Amino acid sequence: MRAARVTCNLAALILACSVASHAHAQGLPPPGPPDAGPEVLSEDVDVLLDMLADEEDPAEATRLAREVEERWSHSGSAAMDLLLRRGREAIEAEELDRAVTHLTALTDHAPDFAEGWVARATAFFLQERWGLALSDLEQALILEPRHYGALTGLCILMEQIDEPDLALRACAASLDIHPNQEELVGFVEQLERATGGRTL
Repeated sequence: MRAARVTCNLAALILACSVASHAHAQGLPPPGPPDAGPEVLSEDVDVLLDMLADEEDPAEATRLAREVEERWSHSGSAAMDLLLRRGREAIEAEELDRAVTHLTALTDHAPDFAEGWVARATAFFLQERWGLALSDLEQALILEPRHYGALTGLCILMEQIDEPDLALRACAASLDIHPNQEELVGFVEQLERATGGRTL
């Protein structure tokens, strides 16, 4: 029953992310209660994400994505940014327990910083702690519905736990935000075969 509730909640979350992306494209405010929390990204990043969704040139899309990701990596606190950097370095070194320690300190002290949740989800995923990774990705997407990296991570994780429909939805939502993710194309085709050729 818990697994069913988790996947149901994630399906709703993925749909909300897709709606938020569409709303931004139409110049509308994203849905949600007014007390959903402070904006995680500056207006400049929102503008970059709008440009990224419309960009057809792969090289320019790569440049825009790097700018977005650079801004996402800054919390506004040098101490929190250091924890993120140390967590990422520990992941690169495959020192996953150390990574989780740094990133848990980050999420504890900066709970509104989406990138901290994404990074810790990566560490949990590599430890095969699927439930914890899902929970962190969910929190990241609540904070930043257009975080295409979190949606791509969710896609990979949903495929890993044999939820191809949800994986396909997450991939589609990520590609709506950043269409020039070539690495997702083959994965989407694989998922479409797994779901009987359905496109979502």
